[in-house]
Amino acid sequence: MKKVAVIMAGGIGNRLWPKATEHLPKQFIHLTGEGTMIQNTYMRLLTMFRPEDIYVVTLTRMKEIIQDQLPQVPEENLVLEPFAKHTAPCLALTDLVLKDKYDEDTVMIAFPADHTISNVREFQNSIDLAVEFAEARSCITTIGVKPTRAVPDFGYVQLKNSADGIEEYYDRGVRYCTTFAEKPDIGTAERFIEAGDFYWNTGIYIWTLKTFRALFAQYQPENNGLFETLRNRKFAEILPEEIEFVYRQVHAISLDYAILEKAGNIYVIEAGFQWSDLGNWDELYRISFKDSRNNIIDGNVVAINTVNCLISSKEKLIGAVGVKDLIIVDSEEALLICRRGDSDAAKQIVDHLKRRQVHRYL
Repeated sequence: MKKVAVIMAGGIGNRLWPKATEHLPKQFIHLTGEGTMIQNTYMRLLTMFRPEDIYVVTLTRMKEIIQDQLPQVPEENLVLEPFAKHTAPCLALTDLVLKDKYDEDTVMIAFPADHTISNVREFQNSIDLAVEFAEARSCITTIGVKPTRAVPDFGYVQLKNSADGIEEYYDRGVRYCTTFAEKPDIGTAERFIEAGDFYWNTGIYIWTLKTFRALFAQYQPENNGLFETLRNRKFAEILPEEIEFVYRQVHAISLDYAILEKAGNIYVIEAGFQWSDLGNWDELYRISFKDSRNNIIDGNVVAINTVNCLISSKEKLIGAVGVKDLIIVDSEEALLICRRGDSDAAKQIVDHLKRRQVHRYL
């Protein structure tokens, strides 16, 4: 079967300020692993896809960063959005590129650029099963991971524990999806965990190009009509100004809201790999290796009688004496200090700076 990978790399990640900024978003910084988040994602996909079948969709202003961090990706495999309109339009634009190179039965797998994944062999097995099922059933398939705790910043999918209609796949971990819930409050997330039939939604989506086009046309007719004005031409012949004209009219909407919450033929693969969308500094602290004092120390740091902290320095020396349960993150332009458990406050700082139009620190 033919398959193509699409890395979605247009987000910002304000909750990881001050390292993640509008100029250098989350997916382009190093947090875990050998490289930046997008480099780690790309290397993971090379084990399953031919290099020529891996595409990256991002904002035009991020093109140079992509080319610097992923020089092996050919320019024709970069899909550039004039400005962000969320995940549904970004995949619709990517589909305009793919239609010139792949037939409609090709399976598209959309991957976020900024997630962490362990147990890569299990990850590969889950993707292989999802591709097989999506091709066989002409449906949407996503990957779910069993939650270990209530996290309000993650998406959730509710699974139906029934083999009806999927008998030959049920024993392999395929489940029918009954509900999508995007970033519930903490109380709702706790109820999901107690219910036992909700999984974390990894944001990885698998479907054939034919299925994507049909569902986008059905559930996003207005946006689909705008992209249809470009569909009858080779993408290489379309001017950037024409794409921008369409994008100014496109309604910004996530894939979850645009299609997944409305469509009925959605299935989930129960996956066993470790996963995180690494949305804030607290999540990085949770998943990272810690020293004997339960600290994560990165860069030019001297920590004395310090416990349970995450301290990261870009260049200048940070001295921490007698503190605990803190997150301290230094960048070239700013310094964040907050209690562990409160790192989402980084986004509040970003919002404050935006309101004051202090763009230097964004």
